[in-house]
Amino acid sequence: MQVPETVEVESASAPDAAVIWLHGLGADGYDFEPVVAELRLPPHLRLRFVFPHAPVRPVTINMGMPMRAWYDILQMGGGREDEAGIRASQAQVKSLIEREKRRGVEPRRIVLAGFSQGGAIALQAGLRHAERLAGILALSTYLPLAGKLAAERSAANRGLPVFMAHGTHDPMIALARARESRAALEALGYAVEWKEYAMAHSVCGEEIADIAAWLLRLLAPAP
Repeated sequence: MQVPETVEVESASAPDAAVIWLHGLGADGYDFEPVVAELRLPPHLRLRFVFPHAPVRPVTINMGMPMRAWYDILQMGGGREDEAGIRASQAQVKSLIEREKRRGVEPRRIVLAGFSQGGAIALQAGLRHAERLAGILALSTYLPLAGKLAAERSAANRGLPVFMAHGTHDPMIALARARESRAALEALGYAVEWKEYAMAHSVCGEEIADIAAWLLRLLAPAP
């Protein structure tokens, strides 16, 4: 499979860890690029941030208007899911992981991250990936194809650290839906670090600080 086009930021030469960060509906890989500086991670953390562009596709809830999307959204608030689109994007994430391996980054040093439907794909791909990853960062999102995870999940990534965060005033993805996703993951034994912030469908400064602390704990080199 062809690797998606990406925006990349390296915190140091010869990175030994990577964060593959997927944007939300209608955005692109540049959307979260400014967050790298805002994280203020220490220079000894040799990271490559990879921000892929989703393909352009018609989106049903937006009257079929073409836009960058990891999958089609057929209706607001849940219901029938675009399984084919979700699985196609899962395969694209796998191709990005494979490229990082070719560039010398071990899977255990790779974090999958995403916002909104990008976060849904991070969960979809990461929990099913055959090799152990470092963790999953899922922001303002939910667990897609939730009923199929128990049968499809990877043994290598059982107990994988997952950071989930959501706004208490999110009008796009209800907080209750995100909490249900967290409960489903915990029921399967995943170590979910859960955060709620007084915000809408967005990212805030407190959240960025918490993400930085989580990444540091996960990826800091051993002394």
